[in-house]
Amino acid sequence: MKVKLIFVILFLVGLNGYSQKFGYIDTEYIMVKMPEYKKATGLMNELTEKWTKDFQGKYNELDKAKAKYQQEEILLTPELKKEKLAELAKKEEELKEMNNKIFGIEGALFQKKKEVLKPILDEIYKSTEKVARKYKLSFLFDKASDLSMFYADPRHDYTDFVMEDMGLITKK
Repeated sequence: MKVKLIFVILFLVGLNGYSQKFGYIDTEYIMVKMPEYKKATGLMNELTEKWTKDFQGKYNELDKAKAKYQQEEILLTPELKKEKLAELAKKEEELKEMNNKIFGIEGALFQKKKEVLKPILDEIYKSTEKVARKYKLSFLFDKASDLSMFYADPRHDYTDFVMEDMGLITKK
């Protein structure tokens, strides 16, 4: 019994001596300072603009086709009306599919953004890992992520160290 008690006390004392260090970084701030991110943002804006124009062009075509149908509707036979309405419905469905393929959750825009940002995020991750090892941190959080931080003591901010490691700023 005494041996167990001594073991538990030694275990608890040992836990007391082990403290964990933590810190945080702000990836949004880091990325804004990266030339690669500025290029990637420019590329994504160009693609978004191009795809939006393409989509808007198709949408305008559909609007014109609907307007034309409304003008001719009185003159059409019931069979032709049915045929024209089917064509319009098909065009609407194609437009919806195009929208999902480009702008949807797993659409081309999302995939391209992931592809373009991956090397940038990998670079940040490598530097973050170096800084965490150098300063013997157990945890390094991202202030910019979905993690909610209501308050963060600036002395735990390692953003500048990561940026220094990446060559974005020089030591003062």
